[in-house]
Amino acid sequence: MSSSGPTLAQIEVVGVVLTTVAVIVTSFRLCVRARQKRLWIDDAWAALGMISNFMLLIADCLYLQDYERYPQGTRVALYYMIAQFFYAVVWSSRISILFTIVRLTAPGTFFRRVLIFTAITFGMVWALLFSQLWWICETESGWKTQPHPQCDLGRGVAIAQIITDVLGDFVLIFAPFCLIYKVRLSMGQKVRVLSVFSASAITTVVSLVHAYYIFSGGGLKEVMAAIVEVRCRCLYLERF
Repeated sequence: MSSSGPTLAQIEVVGVVLTTVAVIVTSFRLCVRARQKRLWIDDAWAALGMISNFMLLIADCLYLQDYERYPQGTRVALYYMIAQFFYAVVWSSRISILFTIVRLTAPGTFFRRVLIFTAITFGMVWALLFSQLWWICETESGWKTQPHPQCDLGRGVAIAQIITDVLGDFVLIFAPFCLIYKVRLSMGQKVRVLSVFSASAITTVVSLVHAYYIFSGGGLKEVMAAIVEVRCRCLYLERF
């Protein structure tokens, strides 16, 4: 008999494997940057993404496997942790990548100021999505009584995620081309910048799949899509 979706065990294995790889690679990147005395703002955001990713894994494991051991209030808290750490990984990764591009620009230029303003805008979007989830889940609170509580985020959250994901990743695709056009870069720097383009397109597709599952009613498929999306973004982030 074919399964209609992923099992809890499959979701947990995928989360553990991808998170372990992402944390190891991020730690290696930060150690190399620290030894070279080249730590900058983009590394701080990468570290935040790594910590959020690790916390998301812990919350995932408790929520998916051991939830029956905990009182209902703890189960609800675990769901909220997963939802908010998801946003933390996605947007801290985007901001880190944006500051990696800022790092390659000349100080004081108009393009650099635009990128910094865009990074601030990313932070504001993150805060709005954070608030939207709280508002929807607290307004329609019937889900909190379910044995395995999961808020029905509905079309509003899915539409917001589609719009912000497409626009956010478009910036990460468009900015490198502007940088290459306006700035003289070495071949190695050009490779780094162009890799932003290729990976942003891939992560956009993954995020749209996640939004589709939110539209279609959530469930374990939504959880699996969210896990794959955040781990892809972390692995993509560590290419820089």
